[in-house]
Amino acid sequence: MVPVLKSLCCSNFVYFYTFHGLKSMRAKSSQQSAGRDLMLAALAGVVNVFVTTPLWVVNTKLKMKGIGGGSSGHGGAEVPFDGLIDGLSYITRTEGVLALWKGTMPSLILVTNPSLQFMAYESIKRRLMAGKEVGAQLGSLTVFLVGAMAKAIATVATYPLQIVQAKLRHGHNYPNLRKNANMFELFIYIIKIHGVKGLFKGMEAKILQTISTAALMFVAYEKIAAVVFQILLLQKKSQ
Repeated sequence: MVPVLKSLCCSNFVYFYTFHGLKSMRAKSSQQSAGRDLMLAALAGVVNVFVTTPLWVVNTKLKMKGIGGGSSGHGGAEVPFDGLIDGLSYITRTEGVLALWKGTMPSLILVTNPSLQFMAYESIKRRLMAGKEVGAQLGSLTVFLVGAMAKAIATVATYPLQIVQAKLRHGHNYPNLRKNANMFELFIYIIKIHGVKGLFKGMEAKILQTISTAALMFVAYEKIAAVVFQILLLQKKSQ
């Protein structure tokens, strides 16, 4: 769990910092809209993918440790590291630096996931906040429900890509499929052997995990942002 928490901290920091940095720059010249939110969220997602993909490659291997079913040399209990730094170092030594960015292509496409999530969240939030005074905040339950709804839509829409992304990062044990199969080969193979439903295997657990994570993250974020806003407002008044 510790490597996952470290990666989440890094990933969320990069995403939120980039998204709101771009949003504040854009707000100076034009009003915000769902289309602009989608564009800014996509740009923030691209930055996040290139910066944090190595962390998630290591995390994927750690999650599968002891389960088996990975590619030779890196599946199951043969993963010879227990943390992020060890994992980054080991993969760099044994597979090369570029191996840290395995699954980058589906990750770039999966930018649509948080982009759709943030577009939906910001759009609903703007409607709910319409007519309220500056500094007003939505209730925790409302934020939780809006965040959960936005993430559920994004997860269902992009789950097949997440399945393929995990296979690219961890490796696969599919017979009659080359070890370094690309994204499209994996898609075709899974559909051919398991049907379309094979692309949604395990989605129930993923939805529960992502919805709870996203909803709680939005609640915490809004509460922290409200405190920061009040501090800045008090500083401005004192000046």
